[in-house]
Amino acid sequence: MNGSIDTALQEVRRAGMPGVFAEVRDGDRVWQGAAGLADAEAGLPAAPGMRHRVGSITKTFTAAAVLRQAERGRIGLDDPIGRYLPHLVPGERGAAITVRMLLNHTSGLPDYIPYAFPSLKGFPSPAEMRPESLGDNRFRRFDADELIGMGVAAPAAGAPGGTPGSYSNTNYRLLGRLLEQVTGATAEECITRDAIEPAGLGDTGFPAGPRIDGPHPRMYEAWFGLLDPPRDYSVYDMSWAGPAASLVSTVADLNAFFRALLAGEIVSPASLEQMQRTVPVVAFTGERIDYGLGLHRFTLPGAGTAWGNDGTVWGAGATSMISADGGRQMSVAVNLMRWNRLDAQGRPRPHPLDAALPALYRRAMSGLGGVRTGAEARR
Repeated sequence: MNGSIDTALQEVRRAGMPGVFAEVRDGDRVWQGAAGLADAEAGLPAAPGMRHRVGSITKTFTAAAVLRQAERGRIGLDDPIGRYLPHLVPGERGAAITVRMLLNHTSGLPDYIPYAFPSLKGFPSPAEMRPESLGDNRFRRFDADELIGMGVAAPAAGAPGGTPGSYSNTNYRLLGRLLEQVTGATAEECITRDAIEPAGLGDTGFPAGPRIDGPHPRMYEAWFGLLDPPRDYSVYDMSWAGPAASLVSTVADLNAFFRALLAGEIVSPASLEQMQRTVPVVAFTGERIDYGLGLHRFTLPGAGTAWGNDGTVWGAGATSMISADGGRQMSVAVNLMRWNRLDAQGRPRPHPLDAALPALYRRAMSGLGGVRTGAEARR
C-alpha cells in the first residue's frame, strides 16, 4: 500500500482531529507515532505513550475475566443469569437470559444510558439527544445496581438469544456484578487479576476517581456540533461505565493485551475459540458488527480479518486490532468524539475524519514494509 503510516496519521490530524497517537506492530517490528495536540489550549503535542480512556475495549478485558472464572467452574456460559443474580434479573427473563447472551449482546436488554443521562433520551438517535446531561453528571457517583435496574425496567430491545443482537452496556454491568457474586471481590479487582496482570500491563487500570494519573490528553466532546467549541471531558467520574467502558490504557498496553489474548496467554485456547464465535449485533451507530464474547471481528479491505475492539466515551476514542494470524497489530487513540454535525433531518453529515481514520487503520494493518522503526529511525 502506498504512503507511510506517519502520513496517514497526519491526514487524520488535517481532517480535524486535535490529537491522534498510535502503535503499530508487524512481527518483531514496532512503530509508534503521534500527530496534533494533546491539549489544544496549552499547545501540548500528542505523544504515543499517553494514557487514555479506551471505552468499550474494556468489554474484552471483562469478557476475558468471565471466561477465566468459567474455566474454574464458577460460571457456566449457558447458565441463566437469574441463577446468579435473581434480584437483578428476576423471573422468566432471568431464566431465559444466559451469561453467553450478555457477553455477545443477544440478551435483549436495552442500554441504561438514556435513563441515567436524561438529555440523551433519544439514544442512540443523535437528532433527539442533547448534551446537557454530560455536564450534569461529570462528578456523579452512579450505583451499578441502579443502572442495571434502569436497563432491565426499560422496554426490551429484543428476545433473549435473538439475532441481530443489540449492543448494550447493561449486559456488561451485569457481568461485572456476576464476577463480584462468584468471587467476592470487586469487578475491577477481578479484571485486574485475571486480564490485566497476566498480560503484564503497567499502564492499564481503573481510576479510583475522576482524574487520570500520568501524562494524558484532554478529551474533547463535540456532540454533533452542539458543543462548539468542543468541551474537555478528560476529568469525569466513570462510574456510569464501570466494567463496560471505564478502563484507562495506552496504545502499547492495548497491543500487548490483544497479543497475549490471541496467543492463549490469558484464557485457554478453548475459551478463546468461544470468544471468537460471532453473531451479528447492531451497534449504537446502527452498523451491524460481528461480535463474539467481548471480541469484535474486523474485516479490512486489503488487510484481511482482524480481532479486537473499539470504544468511545465522552471525548475519547480508541481502536485496537490484531490480524487473525497474530502477525500485525495496531492501536490508535483519538481525543475528539461526535465530530459530525447533523443535517436538517438529524442525520450525521459526512466529515473528512470518516475517511481519514479507516484509511489509517488499513495502512497500519497492511504491515511495516518500508517503514523505519525504533533504532532504524534513529540511525
